[in-house]
Formats: sequence, C-alpha cells, structure tokens
Amino acid sequence: MDQPKTSTPVRRRLVADLSLLALIGVLLLAALGAGGAALYQQYYGPSAFVSRYLDLLSTGRAADALRVPGVAIDRDTLEEAGIDAAASEALLRQATLAPLSGIEVLSEETTDGVSSVTVSYLAAGYSGTSTFQVEQDGWVGVTPNWRFTETPLAAISLTVLGADQFAVNGFEIDRRQVSGDGLDAVATDPLPLLVFTPGVYSVTVDTPISTSPGVGVLADSPLTQTAVEVQAEPTAEFLEVVQNRVEEFLTACTTQEVLQPTACPFGLEVRNRIEGLPSWSIAAQPQVTVAPDGGQWVIPTTDAVAHIEVEIRSLFDGSVEQVSQDVPFQVNGTISILPDGSASIRVGSPSS
Repeated sequence: MDQPKTSTPVRRRLVADLSLLALIGVLLLAALGAGGAALYQQYYGPSAFVSRYLDLLSTGRAADALRVPGVAIDRDTLEEAGIDAAASEALLRQATLAPLSGIEVLSEETTDGVSSVTVSYLAAGYSGTSTFQVEQDGWVGVTPNWRFTETPLAAISLTVLGADQFAVNGFEIDRRQVSGDGLDAVATDPLPLLVFTPGVYSVTVDTPISTSPGVGVLADSPLTQTAVEVQAEPTAEFLEVVQNRVEEFLTACTTQEVLQPTACPFGLEVRNRIEGLPSWSIAAQPQVTVAPDGGQWVIPTTDAVAHIEVEIRSLFDGSVEQVSQDVPFQVNGTISILPDGSASIRVGSPSS
C-alpha cells in the first residue's frame, strides 16, 4: 500500500509565495508613498506654492501675483518694516517686470508650521536667491492651501536728481504723479516704490534736459527697502540752450549805455566824468557748463570778457581820453525745472 504524500513542500511553497506577495506589497506601498510625497512636493506643497507665484512673475502676470494669498500688504505692516506707509504701487504691474527664468527650489525647511522655501533664479540675466515664508491656509478637499506669512513685496527708496521724469524697466513715471506730495514733491526727497521680489529694476532718465545710464537694483529680500540714487546729467541739447540763453542775456546787457549796466555781471568804475554814452560789447563769451545742485542745476562760475568804448573827461585838467578797454568778469547762474518741464535760467555774478 502506497504511503500518503506529505504536504510540507506545498506549505513551504505557499509560505514563500505569501512572503513574496507581502514583499511586493511593501514595495508597492513604499513606491506609492514616495510617489505621493513627490506629487505633494511638486504640486501641493509649500515649494509648489512658491514656484507658482514665481511662474506668475516670469510670465508677466502681475495682477494675478498680487492676488496670491499673503502678497497684498497693509500700511501698518509697511511701517513696522520701516517702509513708508505711503509707498506707491506704480511698479506693481506687468510693464515693469523684468525677465525671470531658471527658477529652481533649493531647499524647504519647516519649523512650527512655517516653511522656509529657498529658490534660485535668473532675473534679467542676474543670478540670485531668495527665501520665502509660507504657512498652511486651510484645505480644499484633501489638498492644502498655502499663503505667504510674510509678503514677498519689497520697496525701493528712489532718489532721482536732475529730473522729474524717469523710467523703471522702460515704464515712464513722473515723480509728481506717484509722490504723496503731488506737485509739491521735492526732488531730493526719496520716493518709496513697492516692487515684487525677486526682480531687477533699472532706473533711467531720458528727457530733453537730462539723461542717465541705467542704475539697477536686484530686489531679492521680501519686506525690505533698498535705497537707490540716480544723478542725471545735462544733455548736449540742454547745454546748448543754456549757452545761448547766457549769451543772449549778456548781449542784452551791452545795450545799456551806462557804466554799470543794471542786473548785469560787468561794469566799469571811473572817478572822472564821461563824455557821451559808453558802448559795451562782449569780447569773449563764457564757456558755460551745467552742474547738478540737489534736484536742480547750477551754472558754475566761469570767466568772460566785456569791452567798453567811452570818452572820459579829466576833472583835474579837463582833458578828454578815449578809453577802449577790456573788462574781465565772471558769470554764474541757477536753473530751475518748472512743472511743465521747461527750464527757468537765472544768470548772475558770483557776488550777486
């Protein structure tokens, strides 16, 4: 009679199969967990929230970026950060956004519910890094919402000397239109302007009166203020206008047939009596330059020569002498830019 076959090999195979299935299940769960974590990190986590904000800036969607939770800022927060509460929002628009590319999340660290997300990027070709603070802001179904705990906006404290009109990244601005002081805005007073971070902001001046190359600043730290000063220089056309105005003024002075022309920078003193009327001319016109003076301009002191023709009778012996004499003098002046953009030029002498 045959012996019954043992079930031990079957049990062993069954155990091995179950162990293999369990291992596969563990691996699948691990893979699903890793995939879920990667999915969360890429689409639903703090880094994804920051990346979406930066994508809005890189595509010029300034209005949408302002609507991202935590971006909008109140005046009290500005004052607490040392930023003028009256800071203008003129630069928070598509027209002032410089190219932003190469965005990469470098790190994400969470402490007490606040995540610090550090990113690198290229802003108008300049490399930079910034860190943003993010916290959870409720849920939508099973996915979390996020908001900036500290606004990514910053400020530029801009001083433009020698011009009321300037451009930021090509966007034209008039100081008096964005300053809280309006038409009474003083050129030497810094102008606070809110900006997005990150971003490069280049300030240029290009008017008929003044010009300047671009002066750029990288705004890379949220809720900070960076001072920027731009000194414009006179254009060649403006220098020519000033030279002509000075020459016209001095030529007009020569029409006065007196020894001391009124309100003019030259004259002649004599102790004797003149016979007839003196005749003035300009022997050498000054070579005028224009220099910055705070928010306005001045004509630095420069040399010139007038010439006088006059007959002088001696009080001692009554003799008459024909005087033909060069009279050196100096001239300077002030230039004020009027609200309509024209220039008021006042010519004088160093002693006036």
